[in-house]
Amino acid sequence: MRLLAWLKWPWIHFLLLGVLLFELQAWLYPAPKPVVGPLTEARLETLQQQWLQTTGRPPNSEQLARMVNAELDRDMLFQRALSYELHLYDSVVYQRLLRNMHFLQLGADKSDQALYEQALDMRLHLGDEVIKRRMIQVMEQLLLAANPPAKVTEQDLASAFASRKDELRQPPRYSIAHVYFSREREAEVDEVIATITERDLDPRSARELSSPFLPGYDFNQQTPDQLARHFGAAFVLNLQQAQPTAGAWTGPVRSTYGQHYIWVESIEPERDASLDEVRQRLRRDLESQARAAALAAAIADMRDQFEVRS
Repeated sequence: MRLLAWLKWPWIHFLLLGVLLFELQAWLYPAPKPVVGPLTEARLETLQQQWLQTTGRPPNSEQLARMVNAELDRDMLFQRALSYELHLYDSVVYQRLLRNMHFLQLGADKSDQALYEQALDMRLHLGDEVIKRRMIQVMEQLLLAANPPAKVTEQDLASAFASRKDELRQPPRYSIAHVYFSREREAEVDEVIATITERDLDPRSARELSSPFLPGYDFNQQTPDQLARHFGAAFVLNLQQAQPTAGAWTGPVRSTYGQHYIWVESIEPERDASLDEVRQRLRRDLESQARAAALAAAIADMRDQFEVRS
């Protein structure tokens, strides 16, 4: 009964009407969303030049659209970080602004705090790419803290292992020693090999007949890719074509640098990996994918709060 009595009071009517009008106004005339974009012609040209330098060809329309969207997302994250005033509490931004002020020779007879405040007044933080990258990184960390990635389970690991079985195969591994002949000594190759054979020299003794080779003379448990980093890709191909046998000399085998007489200590053939061998690799990959998915979802949600102009 008391509630009904209150409803008869005029000021209650005015209060309810005011609330209703306020909500109606917010619904009919919502506050404008922050605007991001469009990119300037100069930034578009920069994106295309970066792609061209990386790939050797200009981007197609789909590739350019992806780059533009990624750049607009960066602008959105930076704008949100500024609205949260994250730049005012970050030591990296603080040091960067001080460095910029000293570079501009504006630091005479001023304390670091005074320089920092002057840099903010000059809005130097808005045009510095290092500060922008830092603020974007901080915003991404905040988004991931609020939207944590899914945990990687044993079932996820087992599924990834099954689907990537061919990719995860363990490459062959070679344990070898060599006698190196620089290009200036290639005429001596047959004579030196004959000496090694006649004297039945072991690899260590035969090394006395080698030219100096900076990467060394003994290579243990090396994959083809690892050998290629030392000798060049042509050497690996030539070695495999020679069909080496463990416990025997092979060659000469040509490389980028000259020729090599190879002692093959052992060869481990290519094989399937076990889950335990690649568990950490799979976990890192899956965690990275989960992090990227969670971040993409959070950014997509944030995009709804902005007016993004492509």
